[in-house]
Amino acid sequence: MDAADFAFTRRAWVAPTRVYDLVSDVAAIRRWSPNATDVAFDQGDGPRVGAWFSGRNHRDGKQWTTRSQITQADPGTAFTFVVGGAEDGIVRWSWTFQPQGRGTLVRQRWQLLRLDPVLAPPIPGPAPIDPLRGPCGRESTSPGAVLLDEML
Repeated sequence: MDAADFAFTRRAWVAPTRVYDLVSDVAAIRRWSPNATDVAFDQGDGPRVGAWFSGRNHRDGKQWTTRSQITQADPGTAFTFVVGGAEDGIVRWSWTFQPQGRGTLVRQRWQLLRLDPVLAPPIPGPAPIDPLRGPCGRESTSPGAVLLDEML
């Protein structure tokens, strides 16, 4: 794993379908991402493969809107979306859910697919992402870990 590929595993004390429901509710992203504010599926869409959603983001005094596409939606098993869409993505966010005893083993992965002005510094070269802090800079957890810790 390199700095453009970050993953963590957490145990949740609820069924895989419950964790899937929490993660696939894209409106909840604003609760665990330090950059996202308004996130919603396009009208009539929901957590299904091919569906799109938009999110308003802010960082370092800048604001922008992202478009993301669901690329995997298997209730209770896996959920994945790609910021920028499946064909021209920037970042892939994915979760897998594995039953374990009375709970669920949740693995979340963040993959940088290509550099983008929002993620890259103004000079040539890769964006500095600390793999111990994750892509959003939180100490030793990723935003997904915060979501699970706060909601479960």
